[in-house]
Amino acid sequence: MSTLIKKYKWPALLAVALIVFSALIFFLIKSYTYDSSTYFESRDFIRQLKQSDANWSVKILRKKIGLNNNLSLAPPLEANSRWEQLERLNNAGPLAALWASRRQGYVDAVKNKTLLVEQFQQHNANLRTSLDALPLVEDQIQTLLKDMNIESPTQRLTAASNILELTLTTLEYTLYVTSSKAKEVQSQLDEFEQYIAQLPAAHQPPFIILTQHIKTIIQEQPIVNDLLDRISVIPVAQELDNITELLNETQRRTAATDRQYHIYLAVCASLMALFMIYLAVRLVRSYAVINQINHELQSSNERLEERVQERTRELMEAERELVEAARMAGMAEIATNVLHNVGNVLNSVNISADLVTRKLRSSKTQGLAKAVKMMNEHAEDLGQFITFDEKGKLLPRYFNELVDSIATEQAQLIEELAQLTKSIDHIKEIVTTQQSYAGAARLIETLNISDLFEDALRMNSGALSRHHVTVIKDYQDVPTIAGDKHRLLLILINLISNAKFAMSHVSDHPREMTLGIRILDQTTLCLSVKDRGEGIAPENLARIFNHGFTTRKDGHGFGLHSCALAAVEMHGRLHVHSDGPGQGALFTLEIPLELAHS
Repeated sequence: MSTLIKKYKWPALLAVALIVFSALIFFLIKSYTYDSSTYFESRDFIRQLKQSDANWSVKILRKKIGLNNNLSLAPPLEANSRWEQLERLNNAGPLAALWASRRQGYVDAVKNKTLLVEQFQQHNANLRTSLDALPLVEDQIQTLLKDMNIESPTQRLTAASNILELTLTTLEYTLYVTSSKAKEVQSQLDEFEQYIAQLPAAHQPPFIILTQHIKTIIQEQPIVNDLLDRISVIPVAQELDNITELLNETQRRTAATDRQYHIYLAVCASLMALFMIYLAVRLVRSYAVINQINHELQSSNERLEERVQERTRELMEAERELVEAARMAGMAEIATNVLHNVGNVLNSVNISADLVTRKLRSSKTQGLAKAVKMMNEHAEDLGQFITFDEKGKLLPRYFNELVDSIATEQAQLIEELAQLTKSIDHIKEIVTTQQSYAGAARLIETLNISDLFEDALRMNSGALSRHHVTVIKDYQDVPTIAGDKHRLLLILINLISNAKFAMSHVSDHPREMTLGIRILDQTTLCLSVKDRGEGIAPENLARIFNHGFTTRKDGHGFGLHSCALAAVEMHGRLHVHSDGPGQGALFTLEIPLELAHS
């Protein structure tokens, strides 16, 4: 029996502890489900609705006297979330039916009040139009009476007085709407209409307009007053008070439930405390055993440390060998990249040197020796030779043309030599850049991106001409930036060269290359090279920038790899997109946009 107890004692204690702990967590969560701030926020929301209803009523009264043109009742900004909060508080429990009834009562009250306000707004608009127009029409009639041909001044004064009295009686009626006052206005209106009938037809329109406005006022004023009375008795505020009372009752019930959860929580906490005390006693008893085991472990660790040190020495030796092998591989990769990139630029050097050689061979200065020889042969009679001899006469014009030709050839040679110098400088920078791949700082210069593209095109101009490639430039206006000129130039030269090679076997459509410059989100400079060449297979897209990967028979797979590394060193990235074989490819370089400081 004792063996059975020892066997199942700890599992039983663990099960009891888990049960008590789970109950503790459950009651703790249930106790935190009650949040008094939720009820305070809900009551504040109800008060906002009451204040909004009161403001609505004030707007209606102001509208009656023409001081406000907007009677729409806009709900508070957080109305939807607050109503959802009220739904969560009241949809469950014994008060759910009462909540639904009171919520519907409030909705119906607002709906009825809205309908009455719309009717009031319509009738009040007609009333205000007539009231605003009444003094103006009355002034117009008074002016007309002065201009009318009335023989007796007494008749004119009597007519003016009657019109003024009718206007004042109508305005008084708007303030005190009674049946007697309505009869009084109607009787005066009847007499006024008889007077209008005696007037000439040309003078009647203003008088008729005045009678129409008075009739509108008599008709609309009682309706407006009745609508205001009906609006005032709609119990919107009372329905909101009912909802507030329901919230108070819900809060009282929730607080009572929360107190019960706190009692349960205290009981579970007491049980957990007893269990922790028992565990503490067991821990003290186990300390001696643990201490003994620690001594044994310490002796074992000392023996283990000796074995670890020996193994560590072996690993360090292997690591040194791996580091040396990695260093040699890195040096080989850098040398390969240098040779590949220098090879790209040497194409431009060869083109420039070839152009200089051809211009020197075809120079027009070769005829200068013949002209000098001719002048030496006629040294004694040079003046007569130039003046009278047909060949002599050609010498001055020949020398003038030779001067112009020499100037043109000199400018072209200087330009080609400058391009040749640029290419040689770029070769030196390629070597320096490759040497700095281990982490040296970048050389930042002020750059014009379009000029950088033009330099890259000139370095590939011979190959582009031979392959009949048409270059399309889609340049967005980009301000001067600060960047690493030679890394950017290295990438652009490689991308243009690859695009040219991709179109070398294209014959069914024009060989077109599109160069793009644009700014993304004002933070990123995007440079793109798009070709209509052989395209890239989907399985090769993920490997296109790997070291040594290439699809060309005579390729080495170093150019795009070095370009990707250069892009990363400039805190950017180089990526490619292709719809498949035969669909061309789009290489895009994205680097942070750093504007040059003026």
